[in-house]
Amino acid sequence: MAHPLTGRSIKMEQTAEYTCAYCGEPNLVFIDLSAGGLQSYVEDCQVCCQPNVLSIQVDEETLEIRVDSECEA
Repeated sequence: MAHPLTGRSIKMEQTAEYTCAYCGEPNLVFIDLSAGGLQSYVEDCQVCCQPNVLSIQVDEETLEIRVDSECEA
């Protein structure tokens, strides 16, 4: 897939880092860009195994990824 502004090739899966809402440790997560600019799902921490609700925002122009995490209710 090509970026609409630059025409450069885009990988449809990127990685991003988030901080666990429970233990504070950094975690790596795969982001599927084809799923859209706003995504939300639960991912278990790779260190403490607690479920984190991830809110993911992908800037469609720059492809910058922002991941926020919070404790699962």
